[in-house]
Amino acid sequence: MTHSFPRAIGLRLFALLLTCAVGWHLPARAAAPARPTPQQQAMLDELEQRTFRWFWDSADPTTGLVPDHYPGESFSSIAAVGFGLTAYGIGAERGYVTRDQAAERTLATLRFFHRAPQNASEDDAAGYRGFFYHFLDMKTGRRFDRSIELSSVDTTLLLGGVLFAQSYYDRDTPREQEIRRLADAIYRAVDWPWMQARPPLISMGWTPGGQFIPADWKGYDEGMLVYVLALGSPTHPVGCDAWKAWLSTNDRTWGTFHGQTFLNFAPLFGHQYSHAWIDFRGIRDDWNRAHDLDYFENSRRAAYAQRSYAIANPGGWTGYGANVWGLTASNGPGDVAIGSGAQRREFHGYTARGAGLDYVSDDGTIAPTAAGGSIAFAPEIAIPALAEMKRRYGKTIYDRYGFVDAFNPSFHARTALRTGRLAPELGWVDTVQLGIDQGPIVLMIENWRSGFVWNVMKENPYIRKGLRRAGFTGGWLEQAAATP
Repeated sequence: MTHSFPRAIGLRLFALLLTCAVGWHLPARAAAPARPTPQQQAMLDELEQRTFRWFWDSADPTTGLVPDHYPGESFSSIAAVGFGLTAYGIGAERGYVTRDQAAERTLATLRFFHRAPQNASEDDAAGYRGFFYHFLDMKTGRRFDRSIELSSVDTTLLLGGVLFAQSYYDRDTPREQEIRRLADAIYRAVDWPWMQARPPLISMGWTPGGQFIPADWKGYDEGMLVYVLALGSPTHPVGCDAWKAWLSTNDRTWGTFHGQTFLNFAPLFGHQYSHAWIDFRGIRDDWNRAHDLDYFENSRRAAYAQRSYAIANPGGWTGYGANVWGLTASNGPGDVAIGSGAQRREFHGYTARGAGLDYVSDDGTIAPTAAGGSIAFAPEIAIPALAEMKRRYGKTIYDRYGFVDAFNPSFHARTALRTGRLAPELGWVDTVQLGIDQGPIVLMIENWRSGFVWNVMKENPYIRKGLRRAGFTGGWLEQAAATP
């Protein structure tokens, strides 16, 4: 697999350029979740363990760097590292590895990031001002190449795992004490106000050659966690006006799409990433209070809207239905146009597929993480979807690390592929998993099963501070944190 424009920036700008599509109406509220069958529960147990194993097997045990994609040679994704650090705690709790093994891998990772060079050079740094480059070389730990940005959102996803480690490893042992100390130091080093090129908004990134990227996190998206962590910083916090500025355009995408009235963001990853670490059930900011729902309910409606979109299947793509659905950022067969006139079909490689009021980008490529990462929001539709995709296509799309990143039953062209392969019995099938798509699967399965990641993060003082400064009240946020 090759990389082109940095993902965090390219996908967001892609989203801003696309137009909207409006669907038909159904009641917003869903039926009460049904209990999974024993067969479905067994499937989820296996999927969680296999997805965990992807992080455990793919990471460099010396540096802790996690590849962007695996199997195969790859650069490291710092966002995948954040998901990995959290997955190790899940593995320890589930008995996939021991707590000592998880702590050892976590400590190696934190030592690497704490010691990694931070400077303004083009080639001899892992980061600058406490932020880190989106992609790092797996061997050297430095910026992968000069096209890669110092990424505010990918640093944030890394920090999600760092702060999880700070709160999870709470024992009075030398190893766990060092984990807490290094995690705190890494978070405290991030200079959030410096990233406010156009205050009070936070820029998407910076490069030594191009300086600040001319785009900011604004409007409902995965940038939610960026602002929570920037507000919670004990050393370099942003002002409370930053959250209000981020919220200021929300009403532009508030509306009804395929039967659900919610705050739209077309790809499902925007409804999953921040929620993987923060339990938004029952806590509300000013925008929530004005619209009488919390962000968790909003994400549940987003999952239902995507399922309804797949049932309607306006593009006529093969395989779509009540239990085969899910558009999000993922790999794809490549930038290929097939046919002409009314029969013309356009396909894409890695892109932010999605369906919502903000835009529709759909080329028939399904990413299992869209359903898997939504399991905590809507298990009654996500679990049957995972089960059906495995039943129908499992011999081709399911391997020792769980679901491959994506598949497309509508693509059968014999042409150069960006990634993956053609399977005669199915169509295009990826041959790798992506860390940023594996992460939501394992974290959200565990949150659905036990609330584990959410409960750990509820004890983190920086998360609590960031939420309060953003104006959140109610629910668990009003309860005192447990005494260490």
